[in-house]
Amino acid sequence: MSVITDQVSTSIDALTQEFDIIAHNLANVSTVGFKRRCNAFSKSLEAQDTEAYSPGTIDLNSAFDFSQGSIVKTDRPLDFALHGKGFFVIETPKGPLYTRNGTFQTNQNSQIVDSQGRIVAGQAGPITIPSDVGISQLSISSDGTISAGEIAIGKFRLVNFNDNDNKLVPTGDSCYRMPDENIQPVEAEQLVVKQGYQEASNVQIIDELVDMIMVSRLYEANMKSITAEQQASSSLMSVALG
Repeated sequence: MSVITDQVSTSIDALTQEFDIIAHNLANVSTVGFKRRCNAFSKSLEAQDTEAYSPGTIDLNSAFDFSQGSIVKTDRPLDFALHGKGFFVIETPKGPLYTRNGTFQTNQNSQIVDSQGRIVAGQAGPITIPSDVGISQLSISSDGTISAGEIAIGKFRLVNFNDNDNKLVPTGDSCYRMPDENIQPVEAEQLVVKQGYQEASNVQIIDELVDMIMVSRLYEANMKSITAEQQASSSLMSVALG
């Protein structure tokens, strides 16, 4: 395999990965709390002339885009949206998970849980709604304190990873876990909780489609390069053999 063909093959593999990431983002455009994933390559696509693109220059250092999603009103008492930097904490047998998806419910023990039935962490443990309190009676302050009338029931545990957000590992359902390295969350500051709202996915359909078109064009350009290289090699072989 020639150096050029090797570079083109590397580029094709990278473009395939990029296409998969874009497709995954688009598939989650309606997923509550979803954060898009992008590569350094994606960010440079718009500034790059696809006709002048050279094989082997793709940067696939990927990262999550934790920018704020739109806040959508639902009026559902157990829908909570976060505005600002931070996460809810979900307790699981394998350790805590972190999410921006605040679509919650209650279990048979009247504890607040996520859509998978996992306990949503409060600062003092699970948040249990008293049996004589209806869901519609709940109110929440901007710092995550849940009350029924004048009585405080509990307070969400809200955390932040500062500049280490992109080291989090996705686990599905808009949840993340801490990486194996020693990174610990801290209490979130300047994070506002809004009751009766959901945070929409931060995927922008138009942006993703533009990236997908550019990736497709670059893929076609690389395939043409391989075809041209093969034809050139065939012609040289024909000349050599007389």
